[in-house]
Amino acid sequence: MNFSSFLRFLGVVSLVTLVSCDKDFTNVGIDLVGEDHYGLDQTYFDVMAYNQNTGAVQANDMAINSLGYYNNPVFGKTKASIVTQLELAANNPIFYANDITIDSVYMHVPYFATLTDVDETSGDPIYRLDSILPAHQVGTALPKIKLSVYESGYAIQDFDPSSGLQQPQYYYSDQLAEFEGNLANGGQRINTDNTNIDTPATTDFSQNDQFVFRDDEVKILRPSGTVKERLAPGMYLNLNKTFFENKIINAPSGVLLNNNTFRNYFRGLLFKAEAAAGFENQGAMARLNFSRGTITILYKDFSSSTGTEKVRKKLVLNFGPRTINFFETDYVNPISTPDVVNGDQRLYLKGGQGSMAVLNLFNPTDNIGFDANGNQVNTPNGISDELDRLRNPADGKKWLVNEANLVFHIDKDQMQLPSDINGKKAPEPNRLLLYDLNNNRPLVDYSADLSTSSSVKNNKFIHGGIISKDSDGRGEFYKIRLTRHIQNLIYNDSTNVRLGLVVTENINNVNRAFLRTPFAFANRINKYIPAMAVVNPLGTILYGGHPNVPENKRIRLQVYYTKPD
Repeated sequence: MNFSSFLRFLGVVSLVTLVSCDKDFTNVGIDLVGEDHYGLDQTYFDVMAYNQNTGAVQANDMAINSLGYYNNPVFGKTKASIVTQLELAANNPIFYANDITIDSVYMHVPYFATLTDVDETSGDPIYRLDSILPAHQVGTALPKIKLSVYESGYAIQDFDPSSGLQQPQYYYSDQLAEFEGNLANGGQRINTDNTNIDTPATTDFSQNDQFVFRDDEVKILRPSGTVKERLAPGMYLNLNKTFFENKIINAPSGVLLNNNTFRNYFRGLLFKAEAAAGFENQGAMARLNFSRGTITILYKDFSSSTGTEKVRKKLVLNFGPRTINFFETDYVNPISTPDVVNGDQRLYLKGGQGSMAVLNLFNPTDNIGFDANGNQVNTPNGISDELDRLRNPADGKKWLVNEANLVFHIDKDQMQLPSDINGKKAPEPNRLLLYDLNNNRPLVDYSADLSTSSSVKNNKFIHGGIISKDSDGRGEFYKIRLTRHIQNLIYNDSTNVRLGLVVTENINNVNRAFLRTPFAFANRINKYIPAMAVVNPLGTILYGGHPNVPENKRIRLQVYYTKPD
């Protein structure tokens, strides 16, 4: 290496050393090593990419669940419903009186919310809701959905009976009809309270037919009207007291002994979301951690078997341990027959029960090979000629790959054409995930990137995939760094695996979910998708790698390198 090359190399090393691993990612999409790359040589290689629909996906026991009805102006309407098991917070509760009456039953599932301010007049905290579609602005009217809560009579299994109870039981996003066909309690709703939460004397339907994801704290009032308890913003429902009196207080002997017997007795709740009257073209959807949900039963009972005066008592039911998310969508990928040879001109990525992209790096032309001595032979060897020549350069001097990226340009025209009833454009996923599709695992660049951010969803920001926005606030491109992956292909003769591209909710979670219907690619069968692609309901439209796509928008492998002297 001559002195000029050494200086370029030293500059890159020095800058990388100075990059903080606790970076607060305030400028999303920024190039961490600058745009000039210190005089490094640059070239591009072809990428073939095509669409792949996922169909129904495994949707049980996800870290985050979606609930609501939302009409995405680009990707159509989605109804997301949830079934959850219930557990006793304390086993074997004992009731002493024969005439116990329930004062109230309320349910609370906290939203993802950030405290932003305090009201100067009331002193009440002001929150900003996260993970709500459409993004809510304080002071604006909230879109509504119809929410129905039912007792589920479907017995959720931990293990698959067809496997002799040797394999876990999986549930899929298209199984809502099976659960609806097994409702208990005569199929009657148990969220029938039509009183206003804040002013009980006022009638409204905000807990059922006109449900709203409210951004204010929940105040639980005493009969006198004073505030007894304050809860963070969340899904708050007053549930039917008679139902819980019959189901819990008057439960048959032994069914409340422990959670094994309880879950078989009370098999769970189904939360069904639909369009609310007047909001068929809008709606709202929230991403929730249902494991944080509780049902609180307040009742009066004797303090002991010898008691003579009733006291206020509380019984708590926790949500879980098992949940299942169901999706009903009218989304249809415009690419019904993907071009698996040349790639598609547009890539439609959609989370949930949606679609992804399959990528193959380098031009697929394969006319040559190399013998054991490194001599070229005119015989195909199953390896792209482009990659072959990088591995076996004519002068015998392999390039030093300093950086390699894939840049995915967003089709802004398609993403901005429609808008919702409030004039807002389609929301865009904050991040994409690129992974080894052959082996269903992260790329080496993902594993090697230890960078962290003040927002955990922006961790591994060097590897990237975070949306980069233009001055209009809309997404322009996603950039993913895969330097080590390319280095392994060239220097270590690693297999040029197919890559999968999906939207993701959380880059830190690498769990995978089964596809109900596996798909074939390159003589392989793929059974999985990253679980965080199931959790994220958003979508985006990207330019593909097809030759008809303009070069400045086309997916290409961008490589910065140094030539040995």
